[in-house]
Amino acid sequence: MPTEVILPKVDMDMETGQISRWYAKEGDSVSKGQLLFEIETDKAAMEVDAPASGILRGVTAQEGTVVPVGQSVAWIYAEGEDYAAATPEAIEAAPVSDVMKVAEPSPSPVVAESLSVAATQGDAVRATPLARRIARESGIDLASVSGSGPKGRIQRKDVEASAAHAQPAIAKPVAAKADKAPLHAVWLRQGNDTGLAPLVLIHGFGSDLNSWRPMLAGTTLDSAILAIDLPGHGESTRDIPADIDSIAALVEQTIAAHHTGPVVVAAHSFGAAIAAKVAARGNLDIRALTLIAPAGLGPEINGAFLQGFVRARAEPSLLAWMKLLVQDESLLTRSFVKATLAQSQDEGLRNAQKLVADRFFADGTQIFDIRRSLAGLIIPVRVIFGAADRIIPAAHASGLPGEIAVHVFAGTGHMPQLEQREKVVRILREVGASCRQ
Repeated sequence: MPTEVILPKVDMDMETGQISRWYAKEGDSVSKGQLLFEIETDKAAMEVDAPASGILRGVTAQEGTVVPVGQSVAWIYAEGEDYAAATPEAIEAAPVSDVMKVAEPSPSPVVAESLSVAATQGDAVRATPLARRIARESGIDLASVSGSGPKGRIQRKDVEASAAHAQPAIAKPVAAKADKAPLHAVWLRQGNDTGLAPLVLIHGFGSDLNSWRPMLAGTTLDSAILAIDLPGHGESTRDIPADIDSIAALVEQTIAAHHTGPVVVAAHSFGAAIAAKVAARGNLDIRALTLIAPAGLGPEINGAFLQGFVRARAEPSLLAWMKLLVQDESLLTRSFVKATLAQSQDEGLRNAQKLVADRFFADGTQIFDIRRSLAGLIIPVRVIFGAADRIIPAAHASGLPGEIAVHVFAGTGHMPQLEQREKVVRILREVGASCRQ
């Protein structure tokens, strides 16, 4: 029988929620635990995972729809299951014993972990959504974890501490020494193919590891995926190293703390420059490199954007700068803007990012070069640019060594991973498939 997808209760006082975005559409194949849709309440935007694997059918609540808690919004049918014969109406009429019972999908916060969320009915373990996600991806039984939060609620650090001392489960890349990682990192996916090298994702300037979630939503990358927050970003240290190589060393140590073995690295903008330096250092077994709108290939950069972005505190001013990131402004969803706006209110975070801009992009100029790093690599490298990039010119991709594959997408700005999501994911899938452990 198909599995019912309902709108979960993510707040004690919550009676309704608005579906702000679907990450999968009618007829899509989805996997259990995959990001399925996003809801907004008065307190936060929340992500909801698929409760089962199969085909998404009977989507009844479109984006913008306000839905009562507990109401069905879609169904997930098993591969090959007859959709016409097993309609939601037929299921509602069936005896309770014949209908698959499922728990409410576990939501996870887009804006902040600190939001207090009620546990699903029947679940006696109190834990934040982020803690639940990390525990699920790490193979940790929450019942075995002691919570340090209010009333014993299990938090992210509690699960990570438990994972650091647990024996890693097969096919679940849990860090045996992740507590020694100098930067904050999260396994976004546990992977479906144990033979594939994990994919490491590194975000760009002014962003954080959560910026990769829209790219991954509704996709089926089979490798495990680890995402890292750079210094001055997300939940990582706000102490900014003096040079690119020092940041590369921190990223290198973080990867090594979470996984010992081959990895594939994909990175965006400033993060792509760091990734190139990490690969050139040769201390990790990096099998392939994908650089999206990479910094460090030329001196030009939109210095006004960097300075304007870190100064903006109000939504209108922030949105004005964010519009420079993409050609299709519809990609700047309300939840995306709200999450970025929330970061802008953290003065310490923005001050750290201003220091990054002043130190590495002084006078609106890229003062570092990764061309020599790339020229010395003997691994597959792909470079992706948007032809209409208004932050870093796509022309910087010219003059690279002939063995580096260059993809330039027309009508695309600084964020091809959003604007050309399916094509970028296909590239990552191809690269990953060629890099088995």
